This record gives sequence, C-alpha cells and structure tokens, in this order.
Amino acid sequence: MKFNHLGIPTTERFDGEIDLPHLKMTVSDHQNNPYGIQWQRFWADAPYPELVKTVPHAAFEVDDLMAEIKGKKVIIEPNSPSEGLIVAFIEVNGAPVELMEYSK
Repeated sequence: MKFNHLGIPTTERFDGEIDLPHLKMTVSDHQNNPYGIQWQRFWADAPYPELVKTVPHAAFEVDDLMAEIKGKKVIIEPNSPSEGLIVAFIEVNGAPVELMEYSK
C-alpha cells in the first residue's frame, strides 16, 4: 500500500481547477502539490455519500483492490473514474479512505 493523495473537500474556488464533468466535481492537481493535496469541490448533483463530500480522505494505491475491500465497509463501490484506474471508498473509524488500483 502506497500513499497517493490527501483529498480535502472545499466549497471555495482554487487556482488550477480541473473540472471533471463525468464525476460531477472539480479538483486540483495533487501531483503538482508538494504535500499531495487534492482540493475537491463537489457539484450540487454529485452522487457521493455526505461523508466523502464533507470529510477529508487519504488515498492509497493497492495491488489488489478487491482483496483490500473484502470484509470492509464499502461506501463507494469499485468503479473506473479514468482509463487504467479502479477506485473504491471504504469507511474506517468514521472517515473515508480511497483505495486505488492502477492497471499494470
């Protein structure tokens, strides 16, 4: 498991916004942030749990997403937000955690 980014929900606008219409959210580029922070502004019709839209999450790269979520409280089922990537969110002690599996 390897740290990928820290997702922080916000209602404020920020420099370098990236609109993701297919995900109904606007994000910052965490890869060009020295701390790995991805600011996330969810659109009004974004179909995500309130926990994900309001509480910061840590995101980790994993080798086997299905094995990692087995037996966990899944709050966003595995899905592919972009080519070569599958993600899911689990809840750990009341906080969201994103798990990411990149195609090899």
